[in-house]
Amino acid sequence: MTILVAGVDSSTQSCKVVVRDADSGALVREGRAAHPAGTEVDPEAWWSALRTAIADAGGLADVAAVSVAAQQHGMVCLDAGGSVVRPALLWNDTRSAGAAADLVGELGGPAKWAEAVGSVPVAALTVAKLRWLARHEPDNARRTAAVCLPHDWLTWRLSGATGPDQLTTDRSDASGTGYWSPSTGGYRPDLVELAMGRVPVLPSVLGPADLTGRFGAGAGDNAAAALGVQARPGDVVVSIGTSGTAFARSARPVADRTGTVNGFADAEGGHLPLVCTLNASRVLDATAAMLGVDLAELSRLALSAPAGADGLVLVPYLEGERTPNKPDSTGALHGLRLDTATPAHLARAAVEGLLCSLADAIDALAALGTPVRRVLLIGGGARSAAVRELAPAVFGCPVVVPATSEYVADGAARQAAWAAGGSDAPPHWSELASTSFEADPTPWVRERYAAARELTVTREG
Repeated sequence: MTILVAGVDSSTQSCKVVVRDADSGALVREGRAAHPAGTEVDPEAWWSALRTAIADAGGLADVAAVSVAAQQHGMVCLDAGGSVVRPALLWNDTRSAGAAADLVGELGGPAKWAEAVGSVPVAALTVAKLRWLARHEPDNARRTAAVCLPHDWLTWRLSGATGPDQLTTDRSDASGTGYWSPSTGGYRPDLVELAMGRVPVLPSVLGPADLTGRFGAGAGDNAAAALGVQARPGDVVVSIGTSGTAFARSARPVADRTGTVNGFADAEGGHLPLVCTLNASRVLDATAAMLGVDLAELSRLALSAPAGADGLVLVPYLEGERTPNKPDSTGALHGLRLDTATPAHLARAAVEGLLCSLADAIDALAALGTPVRRVLLIGGGARSAAVRELAPAVFGCPVVVPATSEYVADGAARQAAWAAGGSDAPPHWSELASTSFEADPTPWVRERYAAARELTVTREG
């Protein structure tokens, strides 16, 4: 008898639902719906999109288990009755940057935070958003009886639970809050109290293969993606979506005192050192809009220009930046001359600037001992021919692009299959069809980018 499982990806821009065969991983049906734009969103919009995507996927009545993966870090505040207190602040909302800096100092510096929870607060992390809430919206802070993450809230709504005391989460998403420790496997209530002055109800943390009713533990989006691509040792996954991420599975926890690498947990009981940038695929979108072309033409233009764009360098901090931690920075274009003032040169500089930013992320992982045998390139930005062809030259290693799929939702479905099957490890689904890319390294592109990166300006300056 065929057993079906479902995986959900509630990302920044949309909600995707896949229904797959639990044994083989074969796709049976799927659905999707859009999310509203912005850095703060009423969670009811996610719920509406999820219901639409489920209906588009033919419903879940015949599904044995469901797992929800979602964007990390977002702050969802509930009152004692389970109602949403205020719109959720998303990971890419940088208004909490000052709060993050204050928290770092109050605990005694970045090293103290890295030792405590594996990560150093930046604007994205939930702990910083709690401090912002307490400082700027004290009435809402007082009304907040429970705090959870987007995937926690959606799982809670799907399950039909009513009380905030029934909220659940998983290790991977909890590790992105800034107040749960991957090394000890427990919350740090003292850090929650440091942030907002008291400790509200926090979700119970489930194990990776736990099943409550027919609902799996779920995961943060990056941990789910690692499950979806069935990442192996030596694989660094680079995802080019709304954000850019580089991450790899690890058997041991990571504590980077510089704060560059986040020591997150994965969705299989191990760890997931991860570097995140704020600016990824929308760098390509913005450049295409500037040039008045579509993404396919942007790619063609980029490939028609020489490596290094004759010295034209784009530093892609269009929305501020998380890594490096420059929330008030802006994008910058360096080396603009008469001969480089062409659409092709700008297109090339945009693609190379995006890839150099992600290469810095890969370097940070390698510096902490993460082996880099190859890069698995996923996300919407990986559909660009220019990104695929230039990535191995900038990264300096082979790049593998798996066939297009909803890897976050796929990973959630694979987790659901694991939970439903009761085995010791996630099922091994058929190997992914993929395309490999190799190229001679272009280290001078990285060198020019590194020099320009240090010249970026802030919105105030």
